[in-house]
Amino acid sequence: MAIGSGKLYIIGIGPGHPEMMTVAAQKAISESRYIVGNNTYLDQIRPLLSGKEIITSSMGKEIARARDALGLASGGDVVTIISGGDAGIYGMAGIVLEIAEKEAADIEIAVIPGVTAASAAASILGSPITGDFAGVSLSDLLTPWEDIEKRLSGATAADFVIVLYNPKSRNRNTNFRKCVEIVRRNRSGSVPVGLVKDAYRDGQSAIVTTLDDVLDFDDFVDMHTTIIIGNSESRIWGDRIITPRGYHRKYRY
Repeated sequence: MAIGSGKLYIIGIGPGHPEMMTVAAQKAISESRYIVGNNTYLDQIRPLLSGKEIITSSMGKEIARARDALGLASGGDVVTIISGGDAGIYGMAGIVLEIAEKEAADIEIAVIPGVTAASAAASILGSPITGDFAGVSLSDLLTPWEDIEKRLSGATAADFVIVLYNPKSRNRNTNFRKCVEIVRRNRSGSVPVGLVKDAYRDGQSAIVTTLDDVLDFDDFVDMHTTIIIGNSESRIWGDRIITPRGYHRKYRY
């Protein structure tokens, strides 16, 4: 495919603080004439946007943002479209590339990775992931709940650590409770669970509990919360969660 003169960066800004962004993401913003994004994410990196032409929209307007960004880049400009966390994990990269594919866009497109919610939350909780894990979004806006339930059941039966994205919103306030019920079918109630809200943002808070007790914190859970459910080997150490990688099976320490 021929490449035109425009360029589109799709960047993940990480948890939402400029210090948690990659140098590559900041460089992409500095090179761009236009910045396209959701108001919430743009506000988190406002100090980096001085002198840029900003195109904003609200949640739920992802397709419009993707088309705006592609249109500007197709006109020869350098454009950045903003995504929270990592653009390729429940972010903007997928829909932008789908539309670019459909429209046979002839521009250079670069996806710049960011710190996703799973790794941000895990760092606050200690080392709850470490090895194999499954990421599952509990949002059934784009994915049928029946599919989400199958994925949760499979991940639980296979003893994956499970990272939950989008656990609850005003219109989906029972999905987290249903998720816990599914996980309990194949997992001990003593398994550690970590809940992190607003990771690396103002108001950050974290809770370490167990699968038996996690619904005591149901009111804590919202769309800004990432939840990590340990596997059969995970354990609580103070206010942290450790999931062994397996060194103890091979080495003495």
